[in-house]
Amino acid sequence: MKVDMVMPQMGESIAEGTIVKWRKNVGDLVEKDELILEISTDKVDSEIPAPASGKLVEILAEEGKTVNVGAAIARIDTNSNGQAVVRPAAIPAKEEAAPAVNIPISAENISIAMDSTSREAGERPKKFLSPLVRRIAKENGILLSALDSLPGSGANGRITKSDILDYIARQQIPQPAKQPISVPSVEMPSPQPLAQPVAAKGDLIEVIPMDHVRKRIAEHMVISKHTAPHVTSVAEVDLTRIVNYREKVKDAFEQREGVKLTFTAFFVSAAARALKEYPLINSSVEGDNILQKKLINIGFAVGMDRGLIVPVIKGADQLNLLGIARALTDLSNRARGKQLKPEEVQGGTFSITNIGTFGNLFGTPIINQPQVAILGTGAIKKRPVVIDDAIAIRSMAYISLTYDHRIIDGLYGGSFLQRIVQILENFELGK
Repeated sequence: MKVDMVMPQMGESIAEGTIVKWRKNVGDLVEKDELILEISTDKVDSEIPAPASGKLVEILAEEGKTVNVGAAIARIDTNSNGQAVVRPAAIPAKEEAAPAVNIPISAENISIAMDSTSREAGERPKKFLSPLVRRIAKENGILLSALDSLPGSGANGRITKSDILDYIARQQIPQPAKQPISVPSVEMPSPQPLAQPVAAKGDLIEVIPMDHVRKRIAEHMVISKHTAPHVTSVAEVDLTRIVNYREKVKDAFEQREGVKLTFTAFFVSAAARALKEYPLINSSVEGDNILQKKLINIGFAVGMDRGLIVPVIKGADQLNLLGIARALTDLSNRARGKQLKPEEVQGGTFSITNIGTFGNLFGTPIINQPQVAILGTGAIKKRPVVIDDAIAIRSMAYISLTYDHRIIDGLYGGSFLQRIVQILENFELGK
């Protein structure tokens, strides 16, 4: 029996991935869960295991190809008797010699295919270049082979978008001509017909095409707003005890444990406890059914150069503050290094986003489908508040909960948010 190996889903907003390297060749024997493939997206680089034991009989997507999630990339014959096999002759390096593959086509794939078939043999790079880097190089007339000596700042020395843009600036290579949207001068005697190009007196508007990561994020956000009627509630929380405690122990904590004690750890811990008491928040909607999840898996947004990714802390309610702090540090570091595994960005049941990173007080985040709620945490600010008819200076913050009004009513959502406030203001410190 032949088993198809498909491009895995590397995140809820990612629709395609690029084959970086095959560790096995056609004819090789593989074991189930043996790492046989490296793939890359603009958010995650990952090593992919074999889905079954047997013989790799067909590779449907060669190195450097970008294919859609769910598309077959290889086939494994599970009836292999384990005997050594003779490998077929190596496929010539020219793309035109590769066998035809039935891979779903996207605009990105077409661009990459045209780029590949148009290169001369001497232009072939020795190192792997992502589709985005290839496209920027092509648009700026740069030979891909010229990038072999360019050091990359990405994982394993990989060239990133910033690297190639810096290279272009250093070489003073002119940017490709934009398509300006021109405004007719008032001095013109009469407007030109719409079908005629209007003479421009300078680029007044810069047209910036979306890259495929931004397109995927945009699609995901639109789908979420179209799917769920969003309602947002905002509450105020006094974090003075937590702020004072953290300030007192943060240096010793980091020296002892090797990770920083961030405010996000407290928010994750409080949310996990509140979700156990308000399980409907930990749900999703499927048709006319509500799927209430037994596991509490909290995703947290990590900002990157080209968007954001949401790693997931699995079983967050089973972790103490130290365990959550370790998970946050590990997942954040590997997210920024594009080293997350596919399962580490999947399976979230609730999300948290730190709106206060750059000093913003609060926001109304969009729900991360198929979840039904997301918590936004604002900046912590000292301000005067009234306590028992006296004015005191306290460390205050706004937190917001955006929820799916199809199944979460204002009473339930507001009560859940206030429970988080209570937990934070009465946090059991030192445990």
